[in-house]
Amino acid sequence: MTSKMPYRRLGRSGLQVSVLSFGSWVTFDTQLGDQMAIECMSAAYDAGCNFFDNAEVYAGGKSESQMGRVFKELGWARHSYVVSSKFFWGINGRMPNMQNTLNRKYLMQAIDGSLERMQLDFLDLIYCHRPDPKTPIEETVWAMSDIVSSGKALYWGTSEWSADEIRAAWLIADQHHLHKPIVEQPQYNLLTREKVEWEYARLYDDIGLGTTIWSPLASGLLTGKYRDGVPQDSRGALPGYEWLTERVTDAASVAKVEQLRPIADELGCTLAQLSIAWCAANPHVSTVITGASRASQVLENFAALDVLPLLTPEVMARIEKAVS
Repeated sequence: MTSKMPYRRLGRSGLQVSVLSFGSWVTFDTQLGDQMAIECMSAAYDAGCNFFDNAEVYAGGKSESQMGRVFKELGWARHSYVVSSKFFWGINGRMPNMQNTLNRKYLMQAIDGSLERMQLDFLDLIYCHRPDPKTPIEETVWAMSDIVSSGKALYWGTSEWSADEIRAAWLIADQHHLHKPIVEQPQYNLLTREKVEWEYARLYDDIGLGTTIWSPLASGLLTGKYRDGVPQDSRGALPGYEWLTERVTDAASVAKVEQLRPIADELGCTLAQLSIAWCAANPHVSTVITGASRASQVLENFAALDVLPLLTPEVMARIEKAVS
């Protein structure tokens, strides 16, 4: 039985998100048909998840379309869930102003495309999916703030930006009385920690930054399933994900994961549950975005909530020693 889902405020904003959330990267439209997506999202929602993460670029817009169909099919009250998308790479081919940019023209059109695909009147949260060194940060901040003012989105943030870029954006917004970025979406897991634990350390208090972290399982590496190579049914075996195979079969990383196995065994949980709970134990993490390709996997991931109370200082020290 999974523990009751806790909720945390997204940074200093008033928006509350479930500590464990559900994302569509890799799985939607690639591994999942509509019926399986309905089952996965229903399992997450019924377990108390209220945040569903997406991005324009996922499956070239098809991930947003699929999530939109699921929302429509399930008929959930719009106030009962939080949904996000992210903009930068674009999906309209190699055209000027339509790819790898955060200029005003692109952003103003990107939000309309997402709303159309998701069949929604507004998104709760939108992100600048990567920094754009060719567009002045001021132009991006004004555009994102104007989208929020228009009611097409309620909050905005960044993903994989540097601390300096986030602070610059926040200061521009503050100076011009615009809607400020409230959240960053970085990669964070037992093997990738620098941004969340070091680089952003001062931003949590200084500007009230929240985080919605992705890849808590290091693309599956922290599940331990890559110990003997790449299973055929894993995302590491998908066409176009060859870059991932190299990462998840790295011998040094696989060895660290094996050091964690006895700790998980003692706590009576899986390596995945241990790794997700470890991320959620960080008070600067607003929500841990999980992914799944079947409903049983959603429930297995969410059982990490039962592991959270078991992460005593002593256990955390053992985990630290195992991966250091």
